[in-house]
Amino acid sequence: MREILILAGEASGDMHGAALAEQLHALRPELTLAGTGGDRMAAAGVHLIARHPGVIGFIEPLRHIPAHWRLQRSIRTRLNSGAVALVVLIDYGYFNLRVGADAKAAGVPVLYYITPQVWASRAGRLKRMAQVITKAAVILPFEEALLRKHGIDATFVGSPLLDRAINMPGKSEARARLGIPASGEVLALFPGSRAQEILRHLDDFLAVAAELERRRPGLRVFMSVAPTVEIPAERVPYPLVRAPSFDLLRAADVALCKSGTTTLEAAVAGCPCAIVYRTSAITYAIAKRVVKIPFIGLLNIVAGRRVAPEFVQGEFEPVRVAEALNVLFDPSSPERATMIAGLDEVRRKLGAPGAAARVAQMASGMVP
Repeated sequence: MREILILAGEASGDMHGAALAEQLHALRPELTLAGTGGDRMAAAGVHLIARHPGVIGFIEPLRHIPAHWRLQRSIRTRLNSGAVALVVLIDYGYFNLRVGADAKAAGVPVLYYITPQVWASRAGRLKRMAQVITKAAVILPFEEALLRKHGIDATFVGSPLLDRAINMPGKSEARARLGIPASGEVLALFPGSRAQEILRHLDDFLAVAAELERRRPGLRVFMSVAPTVEIPAERVPYPLVRAPSFDLLRAADVALCKSGTTTLEAAVAGCPCAIVYRTSAITYAIAKRVVKIPFIGLLNIVAGRRVAPEFVQGEFEPVRVAEALNVLFDPSSPERATMIAGLDEVRRKLGAPGAAARVAQMASGMVP
């Protein structure tokens, strides 16, 4: 029996791969699913040929090169065996574009779900993408036209976040789920889903929270912990929450978010936020030269303007961030009202629920 090979490289890819696998099992139960990912994909019925550690940046992936080479060789052998009917690549362009080239050479069609962010940097990848991608399923509204302009058969399928938001709780229900009192102000902290992000962000996230506690007596603070990381409880004087991000965002009045998917989750949840990010000095120096967009937060990128304040690298100063967040707690402040309107605009631009089902239909159509 031929298989679909689904390759995800990090926590978010594992989540999206699991949702896709569930839809594929329902649509084509006769197909075998294998791939790289984590616990969610495994639970969704994907036979994991490897657990794939995700790394980001320009310098950080270098130490993983030997492991990536070994995994790529193993996947290349699988592709050349004739057992693979389709490769689905999920994000993680650093590794997946090389696998895509191997699939192309082996005559295996490639469906790329959540394509590399070439609109931000490394636009030279577009030529390579056009050479190896059979079809692309993109999740941001402006990506379809960009990729089609460069010869890639791309379709906007909507943001997969909207599937998770279908049963998003209201504020009172979210607080009840998390054991948070119905009254009182709540700050949610989202320092990242990778160990390297926690290392660089944690202390300053805690400093922001402490400063806001000083300014807002009675403030309750909760920190989201991704399933892929461990944060020692003794390092954090606040409850650690492993519930879905939407639960905490809906329970909170304001959030502090590391740049990434969480900023879009905040938009969907309607939770005012500030966006921060810090990376290594070398990666940041390179990024300053190659990144071509004015924002780092996906929320602001989709909006096409600054909806949420951003604090990057040296600008990530706890007191400055606390000042930006402090005004957002006031329900009557024009800053909060303006941001909530901007978040709603972003939510509408993300399309309609059903991304995983639409990608499953695309994949099914590519497999005889």
